Amino acid sequence: MRTGIVTTAGPGVEHLAVRAEELGFDSFWVYDSPMVHGDPFVSLALCARATRRIRLGIGVTSPALRSAPAAAAAVSSLNALAPGRIVCGVGTGNTARRALAMRPTKTAELESFTATLQDLTAGRESDYHEGTRSSRVRFLHVGPYVNTEAPVEFVVAAFGLKAAAVAGRLGAGVISFGMHDPAAWSAIGQARRAAARDAGSSEKTRSYLMSSLHVLADGEDRYGDPVKDSMGHIALSALILGAENPAFRAVLPREEAAAVDRLLQLRGTTPTDPQFHQALYRNYLGRLAPEDRELIVPSLVDKFGLVGTRAELTERINVLEKSGVDELVIQPVVDPPAEMAEFARLLA
Repeated sequence: MRTGIVTTAGPGVEHLAVRAEELGFDSFWVYDSPMVHGDPFVSLALCARATRRIRLGIGVTSPALRSAPAAAAAVSSLNALAPGRIVCGVGTGNTARRALAMRPTKTAELESFTATLQDLTAGRESDYHEGTRSSRVRFLHVGPYVNTEAPVEFVVAAFGLKAAAVAGRLGAGVISFGMHDPAAWSAIGQARRAAARDAGSSEKTRSYLMSSLHVLADGEDRYGDPVKDSMGHIALSALILGAENPAFRAVLPREEAAAVDRLLQLRGTTPTDPQFHQALYRNYLGRLAPEDRELIVPSLVDKFGLVGTRAELTERINVLEKSGVDELVIQPVVDPPAEMAEFARLLA
């Protein structure tokens, strides 16, 4: 199993990238949520200058955040700084859109946007549309502004089979967040491969799982505060989705649905509040606040955290690998350097 690190974008992130490279991790990612975190391209530019080997990932951008030409210029500019080391994740913009009180984009738009990025970052001409107007566009740079020679790896954010099929048709990999069900990964892999065969595209791509991890000490409580602090940011994101999406909340177990209601109480908001999104997404994917620990009920720990003894975690990771996960990417939030070192030792 290959391994990586993901973090929020901001000043100083390059020091974590350097440490990740020293520890032997394969990739280093930053999130792309403009109203929640810093700019991923600025952060990854710093990482590109500070590192030599590790792959650098955007996890993930969206058609609703930037036009395809602007996104292609940003990705290819990074590729000029770190040739062949750039991974571009693309999704419908779930968090980034909801933090603006907007809905994610459609799957068809995700597919056309990603295809355009693939063309432009490879130096090819592509269609560009704005409303009823369309044109053919390509990079016009003369000189080393961008790199369209070294390949850029593309991955599509997939929680279901439709997005997995998009990845297959485009010859892209897949990336998912907090999804630990081996059966779901097997289904996504099958859908991606089937679509790739039908489209005649590449099947040699990577699958990435972004998650959290806590190695239990001897006798440590599996549901104690240290565990919640390590993985609560991932679980909290599921509760926020439940607050946003009544259909998702409706299928949650009783204790998780109650945690959604308690989250709204703690935030002092309701779904009809015009500032609902601002209350919900404050500190999104940051370290869990102490007052939010009560929200992380045991079933959320079991679902959304890789928590266990060294032997248990090794077994779970092996099962995930067999189900189709090629690379496990962890977000450390309590003491990132120490957590990164623990993760490296786990899979040494």
